[in-house]
Amino acid sequence: MRVTVERAAVLKALAHVQSVVERRNTIPILSNVLIEAEDDGLRLMATDLDLQVVEMVPATTVQRGATTVAAHTIFDIVRKLPDGSQIELSLADGRLSVAAGRSRFQLATLPRDDFPIFAEGDLPYSFTIPAASLRQTIDRTRFAISTEETRYYLNGIFMHVTDEAKPALRAVATDGHRLARVALERPEGSDGMPDVIVPRKAVAEVRKLLDEMDGDVRVSLSQSKIRFAFDSAVLTSKLIDGTFPDYSRVIPTANDRLLRINAKELAQGVDRVSTIATEKTRAVKLSLDTNKVTLSVTSPEAGTAAEEISAEYGAGPLEVGFNSRYLLDILSQIETETVEVHLADAASPTLIRETADSPAIFVLMPMRV
Repeated sequence: MRVTVERAAVLKALAHVQSVVERRNTIPILSNVLIEAEDDGLRLMATDLDLQVVEMVPATTVQRGATTVAAHTIFDIVRKLPDGSQIELSLADGRLSVAAGRSRFQLATLPRDDFPIFAEGDLPYSFTIPAASLRQTIDRTRFAISTEETRYYLNGIFMHVTDEAKPALRAVATDGHRLARVALERPEGSDGMPDVIVPRKAVAEVRKLLDEMDGDVRVSLSQSKIRFAFDSAVLTSKLIDGTFPDYSRVIPTANDRLLRINAKELAQGVDRVSTIATEKTRAVKLSLDTNKVTLSVTSPEAGTAAEEISAEYGAGPLEVGFNSRYLLDILSQIETETVEVHLADAASPTLIRETADSPAIFVLMPMRV
């Protein structure tokens, strides 16, 4: 194997593939990245057996060949080489030589034949989503993904299609304390697709790949796997084998107390008063009265804090408490100047959205304060 490649191009690809590789692996080959020099460029692949990323890099191939090398090591080497470097990779006597300018590295390798290749199987459902729409959908839902391993079926984003008057592709995430749901116009080709749960790690890796592209993303899936095809990269992941709960039951439809408030002012106020909130509860109390909201925090150790904000509200006095971090997570996804907060009482789920026809809605469970 002998190939020459530009530092910038291979660094970007290595950044993508090495982030899939776990730092600690009991199987040595899983710490490696597969490097294949082909006629049309350099092909890089990494996997953790649940997730696989393949990326093509433009390169000049003198001699075809393939090997595997420690992913984090080669990424660090390329990252520290000077900008604009031309890197020559060559394989001889079981060692991968990395040469650029006056720098020379000889890296230990493992055989290409030992590298596990993901069996995708048949992916019968396929559709495209604009990268910008997918990026926004992930950003507005992933903060609510559960990290509790015992409820593994909540450790991802639930995607399904609906057959309502306005057919949609919905993405939902919840951790039991808050819920985020985003609806997209149903893409052509998604009709009849199975309900799927995309794992948290796959969501994070897809989001990284979306940072550097604008066109469309091709999504293909089956009952057990999903594939996202980008300009030069393909990510394939197993899906979570579980049943997502019927989330529609926790979305309130009869909350008759409407608060309209400046989203930025509310977020800044919550952030300020929660400075003294205890680390464990992070509780902030909202006291609603005619056209105003008073935010307050009482901490036995630190003291008290309060702030009053003007708002549109006329449904009678109400006091309700929320986890300030959860509330701030939701408010950070509001893109309009004002936000609608639909409340029932101090113990019922609260609905938060931009407007009545907003594609995104958020539900937040209150807490005792």
